[in-house]
Amino acid sequence: MVACNSFQYQATNQLYKKQAKQLAKEIMAQPYSITDSINSIPAPTWVGTTNFDLRKPNFVIIHHTAQNACEQTLRTFTLERTKVSAHYVICKDGTVHHMLNDYLRAWHGGVAKWGNNTDINSSSIGIEIDNNGFEPFEPKQIESLLNLLTILKNKYKIPTANFIGHGDIAPTRKNDPNIQFPWVLLANKGYGVWSEPNPTIPLKDNISVPYALALVGYDVKDTTSAILAFKRHFRQDSTTIMNDADKSVLSQLITKKLSGN
Repeated sequence: MVACNSFQYQATNQLYKKQAKQLAKEIMAQPYSITDSINSIPAPTWVGTTNFDLRKPNFVIIHHTAQNACEQTLRTFTLERTKVSAHYVICKDGTVHHMLNDYLRAWHGGVAKWGNNTDINSSSIGIEIDNNGFEPFEPKQIESLLNLLTILKNKYKIPTANFIGHGDIAPTRKNDPNIQFPWVLLANKGYGVWSEPNPTIPLKDNISVPYALALVGYDVKDTTSAILAFKRHFRQDSTTIMNDADKSVLSQLITKKLSGN
């Protein structure tokens, strides 16, 4: 891997600082006066509350870059015309680039949905892992990822079930992270949920597969895409056939979801 040359990003780093300062000004500005709904007159004075803090992320969305080098991704995320970004990029050698403050909204999820949440970007942290989408992930990448997830989960109290993939929230458009991503390892560490097939826990006859997928969180407008997204993540399988083992996993995920685990 070619080392990142910080000098070449001086100009875009200045744009970051300029944008951050502008957002800070908007936060500091006195809220505008809103006309009273009954008397049609504005309040005579502004009174600012003393009880507030920053909005915090509640999801972590994991991506693969679908590019061929970390430097290529850094370049993509520093071109304004691309309109795409992420909070973190993890290179093959384990280097972690923190590209955007966690409290700011990155443009990583696009048009996406998970459960009733239709604005994932506003409530999530996006992590891009340098991987073209077809290759195994490097051990150093996963080690760095686990270290990062530990920090994020502890700092923001992110629920275990809210560590998911881009393909989960955008099943008709995305398939990342690829089928070789070690979801089992992450779940064993407390980042995401996992279940193995259990013939004693079948999917109930009165629950259809699309309804079950929706209960887990998937957008089922395109049922085939939702099934494929589920199987990539939770069965590490790229087929769309739902057998009894798959349905058993789905049944267990529903139970975990409803119990808050």
